[in-house]
Amino acid sequence: MKQPLTSHQRFARNLTQQHEELLSKLKVKGTGSDDLAGWFLGPKAENTELLQTLIRHALDNHCNDRKNLYPNDPVYVTEEMKQTPEYQETVRVLKEKLDVLLQQLKGSVPFWSYRWQSHMNWDTTLPSMAGYFGTMLYNPNNVAAEASPVTTVLEMIVGDELCKMLGYNISDETTLGPKAWGHITCDGSIANNEAMWAARNLKYYAISLAAAIKNEPLLQKAGALKIRLADGSVTTIAEASSWDLLNLSVDEVLSLPDRLNAEFHISLDLLNDIMESYSIQNIGFDGVNKYVDSGIKPPVLMAASTCHYSWPKSAAVLGIGANNLIKVYVDENARLHIGRLKEELQNALDNRMPVLMVVAVIGTTEESAVDPLKDIIEVREEFRKQGLNFVIHSDAAWGGYFTAILRKPERQISNRFVLYTPTLTMNAYVTEQYAHIHQSDSITIDPHKAGYIPYPAGGLCYKNGAMRNLVAFAAPVVYHGGVDPTVGIYGLEGSKPGAAAAAAYMSHQVIPLDQSGYGQILGKCLFNSKRLYSAFITMAEPDDPFIIVPFQRLPAEKNGEGPDKIKQQYEFIKEEIVPKTNEEIMANPQAVALLPELGSDQIIITYTFNFKENGVLNKSVDKLNELNLNIFEALSLSPGEHDHPSRTPMYLTQSQFDNESYGKSFVDDYKKRLGLSIDNDEPVNILISTTMNPWLTDTSEGNFIPELVKVLRQTVLEQVEKLVGALEEA
Repeated sequence: MKQPLTSHQRFARNLTQQHEELLSKLKVKGTGSDDLAGWFLGPKAENTELLQTLIRHALDNHCNDRKNLYPNDPVYVTEEMKQTPEYQETVRVLKEKLDVLLQQLKGSVPFWSYRWQSHMNWDTTLPSMAGYFGTMLYNPNNVAAEASPVTTVLEMIVGDELCKMLGYNISDETTLGPKAWGHITCDGSIANNEAMWAARNLKYYAISLAAAIKNEPLLQKAGALKIRLADGSVTTIAEASSWDLLNLSVDEVLSLPDRLNAEFHISLDLLNDIMESYSIQNIGFDGVNKYVDSGIKPPVLMAASTCHYSWPKSAAVLGIGANNLIKVYVDENARLHIGRLKEELQNALDNRMPVLMVVAVIGTTEESAVDPLKDIIEVREEFRKQGLNFVIHSDAAWGGYFTAILRKPERQISNRFVLYTPTLTMNAYVTEQYAHIHQSDSITIDPHKAGYIPYPAGGLCYKNGAMRNLVAFAAPVVYHGGVDPTVGIYGLEGSKPGAAAAAAYMSHQVIPLDQSGYGQILGKCLFNSKRLYSAFITMAEPDDPFIIVPFQRLPAEKNGEGPDKIKQQYEFIKEEIVPKTNEEIMANPQAVALLPELGSDQIIITYTFNFKENGVLNKSVDKLNELNLNIFEALSLSPGEHDHPSRTPMYLTQSQFDNESYGKSFVDDYKKRLGLSIDNDEPVNILISTTMNPWLTDTSEGNFIPELVKVLRQTVLEQVEKLVGALEEA
């Protein structure tokens, strides 16, 4: 007999119907614009009047909503009350304290400026600011649909938009596989944590299910369930070994509950109730290991040694252990070394260590390097044949929106853009990796990075949307052909601002997720980054007391060409790119062909200065590190009343290459390029410039990069003089 719906289930089902109606209204086709000049406030707040209009409209709308919703309800703040001394004193204090705050905020770093070439942050889009402000006034909480009936739907739409941009299937009626699903998180660290959490639970789900089938009379008939193993062979779940069960594919594991229902008439409610006593989610590693065959070791994860710090953090939080995140050293381009990955995977196979996931970083935060995702996918196929399987996760928190560069517009667009800055595509290697990103099982993508959307707005997308159920602590009601009533039960967060989802929704509605929108912004940033790289690496003259060595080598160096070819390419950059206008560069086929290969895989360039003393190049790592730290301190902003943005002519950030993260051979190679001694294990300081400004080379007065070069060059000369002077005095 069918059980009646609970009150919560009934509410959820009704809410789902309302959400479907709202989805149809909000998913407007044919929206978007292609005029970049109207998408941002501007470095000099050129669109002040437009933003004021948008904010005023949002505020008026909200206030009118309060006035008109329940017209017969009484007021509290009367006109008489506003005339009292107490009320007027409150207003005075409020304005005074706001003035204090606004005065202090003048000391914030100017992300929007041409001079900001530091962290991966820039201006936020006008539609996202308007959407955030307008929604913030309602303060919706996307933890539960009843607290956010509108913004929950907006989050669903944004999740679908991100999945579609990344190449995932978002249609229910398709032969391409399960439907994808995405949602907003507070940041990429939480998205990475959730992805690891889901991978951990998925890895042990079949182990738990097999144990439940063996021990629970109501499930024992399901022992005959046939499963396809990693190597393609078929057996029953009762006959499979623990190693077999630990290496099933993502889709195979996620299909098990529905198959039990369809083939053995085991209801999902019954299965969920029983699995609460068996799943790793509830009983932890100690509990689930009782069902694992002897000889199988604790699980591991693998990622490039350049991976974000959230990965070891997540491994620690999830009980996997930070030391069980195997960091694979990178190659000379700071990309995961595929040969070393294969060695680590072979070791895991030989020693029966389950591999939860392999992480491909699609845009590191210090080198803007894109890991060889295509090769990682091919390596997984190799190891599947040997019985080893794992989740592939793409950490595209930074690089995800660059997918828009490759997406053709679905609408008619104007051929005229207000700014001339050319839109550049990514080089052939990077494009090839992005062509395979949809084969990742999950992807982190942050709207608040290359989406230019206010914090907090991270994001996570699953190729198979059922994967989200592995991290839900409330069993979702099954909706056939409908939408979820909430997104709050999935993931780590509790309360989270619906305004973040609204900001992303608004930005995507105005700025399409294709070549005409975000692809245009990021394509221009790519072009500008290549020009900045060209200008920086050619700034030092032969008689200067310093050299600059970019981490990202010239294409001729990468290709192993001789000194003559390298010098020839350097001179071409200095003569045919650096001093030329954008129009002149784009009219030169050789320059157009070279540009995508310059600098990083995306829009971050990394470099280090070394100095000369009496014409002799310094060999001390300590002294070089001191110089570059001094340059960074001169071109950054620290908290304090004596430091102010007006005193900082340009902004950089800094980090270091160390043996632990990159490997000694990697660090020693860079030291040699800098002319340093390698008879030590000291790290090397690096400077980092991120170019998220699409207007940098085409301001109203032309190319702004020469001003940045002038500032950086002058700063370097000053710091070299100070350091050499101090050394001579010592």
